[in-house]
Amino acid sequence: MMASGKCSGSSWLQHNPLHHDASSGSGSRQGPIYSVFRTKPAEVASVEDLFEFICSGPLVDKMGLTQEKVAESIDKWLFYGSKLCRLFQLDELYLTTPQKARFYHYYIPVFVWCEDQISQHASKFKDGEEIPPLVIGFSAPQGCGKTTLVFALDYLFRITGRNSATLSIDDFYLTAGGQAELREQNPGNTLLELRGNAGSHDLPFSVETLTALSKLTKEGMKMKLPRYDKSAYSGRGDRADSSTWQEVEGPLTVVLYEGWMLGFKPLANEVVKAVDPQLEIVNKNLGAYYDAWDKFIKAWIVIKIQDPSCVYQWRLQAEIAMRQAGKPGMSDEEVKDFVSRYLPAYKAYLPTLYSEGPNGSHPNHLLLIEIDEARNPILGI
Repeated sequence: MMASGKCSGSSWLQHNPLHHDASSGSGSRQGPIYSVFRTKPAEVASVEDLFEFICSGPLVDKMGLTQEKVAESIDKWLFYGSKLCRLFQLDELYLTTPQKARFYHYYIPVFVWCEDQISQHASKFKDGEEIPPLVIGFSAPQGCGKTTLVFALDYLFRITGRNSATLSIDDFYLTAGGQAELREQNPGNTLLELRGNAGSHDLPFSVETLTALSKLTKEGMKMKLPRYDKSAYSGRGDRADSSTWQEVEGPLTVVLYEGWMLGFKPLANEVVKAVDPQLEIVNKNLGAYYDAWDKFIKAWIVIKIQDPSCVYQWRLQAEIAMRQAGKPGMSDEEVKDFVSRYLPAYKAYLPTLYSEGPNGSHPNHLLLIEIDEARNPILGI
């Protein structure tokens, strides 16, 4: 059943979330998990019931998984589910149906798909050849749960013995000085007044980082991943001090690279100007992003939403959760102003992203996941 596109006031975050926030502070994705789960236990399911539940998920057919394939690997699914329960501090015998769906209809199927993509990637190299890590891109709007998804996938890779690295396009924002220059060069353009849109990223630094990661193929090789401090300069942000950057070691199997505008393609000027005249310079800036970001990505996961206005509701929920946890969060008005700077790009670029796929993507290496307003996968058209 298709979602109506209307954002539900009874949100997933408020009622049954697995929410790992990386939207504020230093940008590290190793912080606390904010959980406000329902306490009412669900019935303990048998393996047979769980098998049927897995097979009823919306991603199984999309991934080409037959019941036989799921049955053959059911022990792995149970193992992954058990580990995710530990990660999110849940009792696996008392999962609610939404929690069970989040694991067995979403996180684990995506992990299985990623494993298959890694196998296909490795098969292209001869015995003895160094295999560069597969870069998997996650293109998804803010607030839809991509950071938590990547957090879960990174954990599953690590507990199954693979070295993985996580990156966000946020890690490549211009320094505070670079942002100030961008504002001065584009007076009156609210889309470039703050970080976010195309033009506000350090693209040479992106190329340098992604190239270095691709060479992390041997044991003993190490590098630090950049992080961005969104709390610096009263929230305008700045690149975090390198002493706080996370270190990763080779041989690296996979890089999980996420961002709200990954894979966006430049459009004709008249198309973007019809959405918002301020997008014209953003669209021009976007032309340089394929070589800086997208060409490094060899497998894609695109999370599709019905209505970009849901981003406002999701962002509001995230900020409320942070305020309730005693962390600084934006006011409702600040959230509205923040999201308004992204909506023109969503309205302009998402239709092409959904119909054609990301810039440079291949259908065999693309998983399109449609989600509802509660951030759960649904059966698309």
